[in-house]
Amino acid sequence: MTVNATYQLPLLLVFFVVLVLLSFTSTAQDFDTDSQDVRRSQFADNFLFGTAISAYQVEGAYLDDGKGLSNWDVFSHIPGKIKNNDNGDVADDDYHLFLEDIEIAHSLGVNAYRFSISWTRILPRGRFGEVNPSGIKFYNKIIDNLLLKGIEPFVTIQHFELPRELEDRYGSWLSPLMQMDFVLLAETCFKSFGDRVKYWITINEPNMVAELAYVRGMHPPGHCSAPFGNCSVGNSDVEPLIVMHNMLLSHAKAVKLYRERFQPQQGGSIGLIVQSHMYEPLRDEEADRQAVNRALAFTGSWAIDPLVFGDYPPEMRQYHESALPSFSPEETEYVKGSIDFIGLNHYSTLYAKDCIHSPCVSGGDHFIRGFTYTTEEKDGVLIGEPTGVERFFVVPRGMEKIVDHFSKRYNNMPIYVTENGYSPSQTEQLPDLLHDVDRVKFHKGYLSALARAIRNGADVRGYFAWSLVDNFEWTAGYGTTFGLYHIDRRTMKRIPKLSAKWYQDFLTNRSRGSNREGLKNGKEDSQYFRKSKNNDMVRNEIKVAKI
Repeated sequence: MTVNATYQLPLLLVFFVVLVLLSFTSTAQDFDTDSQDVRRSQFADNFLFGTAISAYQVEGAYLDDGKGLSNWDVFSHIPGKIKNNDNGDVADDDYHLFLEDIEIAHSLGVNAYRFSISWTRILPRGRFGEVNPSGIKFYNKIIDNLLLKGIEPFVTIQHFELPRELEDRYGSWLSPLMQMDFVLLAETCFKSFGDRVKYWITINEPNMVAELAYVRGMHPPGHCSAPFGNCSVGNSDVEPLIVMHNMLLSHAKAVKLYRERFQPQQGGSIGLIVQSHMYEPLRDEEADRQAVNRALAFTGSWAIDPLVFGDYPPEMRQYHESALPSFSPEETEYVKGSIDFIGLNHYSTLYAKDCIHSPCVSGGDHFIRGFTYTTEEKDGVLIGEPTGVERFFVVPRGMEKIVDHFSKRYNNMPIYVTENGYSPSQTEQLPDLLHDVDRVKFHKGYLSALARAIRNGADVRGYFAWSLVDNFEWTAGYGTTFGLYHIDRRTMKRIPKLSAKWYQDFLTNRSRGSNREGLKNGKEDSQYFRKSKNNDMVRNEIKVAKI
């Protein structure tokens, strides 16, 4: 008995040490996989690499040259709606500095440039007024100058903003009348720009419009109900479904028009963008694995399923058939198959917990949430490194998983990652904001994961870093900074960050394994800061900040 016990103790210790080593090795391998060096050569030669911006977030000039008032022009002036009471009246003054922004994008080596059309710049009053020639001229200049630089315009027709008049007249997306206005906007764009634009996005993130404007009431028109928010008007369980339905029909009608009248001659392609987290089960239970499926269905698939298969996801129909709007046979005919590609905006991953068989808080027990509660924490540990944005955590493996999910669900339809980016804590000072090591690590990790998804068979054709420049980040104002370039708010000077130099090196195949040392040491004289005027600007700004 004593002898056996004597031998059992060392054996148990050995077993324990082996387990620890295996666990450490696995963790180390996961870390290496997420942070490994990534190269341009891992992607096809014709792969689109670009940066992304949107009109209201960068243009400014909110009443210049005949532009009308948008929903965001009005909403951002309501005290307390935007952090620090910021607004987009001037934004990054891209309306006057667009040539400079195109030049800095070109200097990075991108071959595509995603931007959006301001609805009120080209149709100030929607169909209740005339086309604004100055607005058409402005976007023609952007498109022509991009093409002169060898950069493909990747154009979003509608990115959150719309004429305030349409909200006042009939409630914008809550009314089917909005479909007529949106088709006119799309037709104006196809007529005016389609001879040169080969990549069209109809609507940016309809799922987030429904979520932020009609579930939580954080974006205009600010509709919501308990427990999701405290608004004077709205129904968070019903209105988002109506809004999404009208957006999808608007998209489908615009695509029908494009395919019948413009695409045969112009030869472009057209899609729609959704924003989607990836989700992982909170507990190792089948109920939470099903919750993951519902979370994915009630976010991205809510918009994409109808455009591919002709109806809302079965995960939604299963739980609330009566609440979901339906497509008529005629509508189904032109809604189904109404995208040439999927635009995917992806930033982070969360855990999902079932709320059908378990009690939940924060509205997880509501249909609009898919009877799912999502969280960033498990057993007191965050799912990834926090960023400067709530519920955005650094989880590179999520990129591979979400792309794989979309690829399998939609029969390997072409995908463009139309947004992916990092914002640091808002407490960082200028030197740290410019020497943005964490942003570089973020893009490297997520691009590595994207490369793995492609090797696994996903038909991914492009990647756009959000964003080219720090800009007006909606209700977060100017304190949330996703840009590769910093904007001096006093002078509007564009100042390159370390990430801009990294992206340039990556796109011109200058990335090297030794770059890790430069990042690790955090030294200005690393190879990321080769001599140039822009580098001197960065150093001068750092010196000024220190003084």
